Amino acid sequence: MASIPLVVVQLLLLLLPLPLREHLWSSQHRRNDVDAGELHPIIVLPGVACSDLEARLTEAYRPSAARCGAMKGKGWFPLWKNSSDLSTHRYNECFEEQMSLVYDPVANDYRNFPGVETRVPYFGLVKGYHQKWPFDKPWCLTPLIRALEEMGYRDGDNMHGAPYDFRHVPPVPGQESQVYSRYYKEFMELVEATSKRHRKKKVIILGHSHGGCVALEFVRNTPLAWRKEYIKHLFLVTPTLSAGLLDPVENLATGPHNLFYVPGATELSLRPMWRSFETSIANLPSPAVFGREPIVVTERRNYSAYDMEDLLAAVGFGDGIEPFRRRMVARMNYLEAPMVPLTYINGVGKRTPRQLVYWDGNFDEAPERVYGDGDGIVNLVTMLAFDEEMRRQLGQRGQFKSIKVENASHMGILMDEWALKRVMKEILEVNQDSS
Repeated sequence: MASIPLVVVQLLLLLLPLPLREHLWSSQHRRNDVDAGELHPIIVLPGVACSDLEARLTEAYRPSAARCGAMKGKGWFPLWKNSSDLSTHRYNECFEEQMSLVYDPVANDYRNFPGVETRVPYFGLVKGYHQKWPFDKPWCLTPLIRALEEMGYRDGDNMHGAPYDFRHVPPVPGQESQVYSRYYKEFMELVEATSKRHRKKKVIILGHSHGGCVALEFVRNTPLAWRKEYIKHLFLVTPTLSAGLLDPVENLATGPHNLFYVPGATELSLRPMWRSFETSIANLPSPAVFGREPIVVTERRNYSAYDMEDLLAAVGFGDGIEPFRRRMVARMNYLEAPMVPLTYINGVGKRTPRQLVYWDGNFDEAPERVYGDGDGIVNLVTMLAFDEEMRRQLGQRGQFKSIKVENASHMGILMDEWALKRVMKEILEVNQDSS
């Protein structure tokens, strides 16, 4: 009698309820019986605020408060790892200053605050992802990583992380970015080394939320011949792509909500720091997708996707107009397919803001929201626009799959067991594919 392939057994196990699955597939069984050589290596990227940051203060640093210079000359220290420590050490104000970026109009690029050097630790390892929110639900890929471990993946062996500096936005070809020039080089070296270590097997890349944006731009910035040699499959799970969404509009206007946990800090108090990030002006609604329908409504004026520069001025962020015009408009209009096998997975059926109402024009207060369809963050119209574009381009035809998971939220798609099963099924199928 022919034996059943291991990946088929794994797929059947994943369809079982968690308690029964754990019983049948014990940790001892996973450790001894899974042949990791059957799996394609995988690199996973989480959303905003899961990667850590370390900082070093040089003599050029001029702190706004004397206590903020306490670490000057003392080497690298964790700037953004365990946010609960910030208030304990009275470091909120220092943190916001040292995290801030400065736009350089001459270079058309973003730099650290003068005198602050930063780096992203643990490159290559998923252990570099740490949740900053002290809540029960693990949203920095923890359930996905556990499921991958059940399948036979091991951190630092056939599973890797590619943590990134979320303050910066991955550039499209032709744009300068000191941060991402280094990052792309390290990412390519990681892919090549991982493939070589596993008998030249091609590598799977999976990015969630902003990590999906990073993963997509990384692939699109590599030579086509290199992609064909090294990339087995690209998974974009609820990615925040350049067609845009409403969430960044509210974050710019009122301050970042549900992005950062800084004890004692309000959205308004974090707003100046957030606006200094290049990320803050990324993913604003694209005119090509959102058209002229008002996305912000006030008593005096409505703003559509065609009015983003006017809206930036209205919310008091005129400094964001030049980098938006010079960096983000190009991203909105860059629609090239990655030309590798691609699976695009989104949740739908969740109330998702499609219009923000600041009736009295007070952008310091949370708006009323008018809802449409999507995953709670990414609008359905954005998903459909990407679907259409990928199916239109000859280089992507025959290697594009779009999956809509009903009632899955932006975060829940990788946290809720029933939704995660759907994602894992796709990863297993890619590992079964011998092409």
